[in-house]
Amino acid sequence: MSRDTTMWTTCFRKDHDGVRISTRTDYGVRALIELARANRLLSAEQIATAQHISQPFLLTLLAELRRAGLVTSQRGKNGGWSLARPAQAITIADVIRAVDGPLINVHGSRPEDIDYGSAGHGLQLVWIALRSSLREVLEHVTITDVADGTLPPSIHSRTQDDEVWHSR
Repeated sequence: MSRDTTMWTTCFRKDHDGVRISTRTDYGVRALIELARANRLLSAEQIATAQHISQPFLLTLLAELRRAGLVTSQRGKNGGWSLARPAQAITIADVIRAVDGPLINVHGSRPEDIDYGSAGHGLQLVWIALRSSLREVLEHVTITDVADGTLPPSIHSRTQDDEVWHSR
């Protein structure tokens, strides 16, 4: 999926699975978790090996994460990559926005910018509510939470019902 189209897309076609988490987001979060756990400079090769990520792909992601102010790099023999700020200050939403853009868009537009006219106003509200729900989770889970396995209670409570573990 292209960067312009972001990975949060609700698809109603048979050949799609609905809301998707892009490979870019998955790998970006995993790279930051690796850096948080190491708490020292790591080479791209070390991160790629530990997380089973293609090094060229990882380097592209790390550059995007650096531009977003999430990681920093140091050149030289003893160089490598590290978090640019504490892991507890980086949310999953920060990573998504850095590598894939806004949490949700509709045909490349933010939901609040869409004008469906009076007949579609309710649909716009649905898209805004969807974004709100995503924020409730993604803006409250940090890299530290995932790296240390200390997810917020709200995440645990959202996963208690057996029904949420099954796709529809």
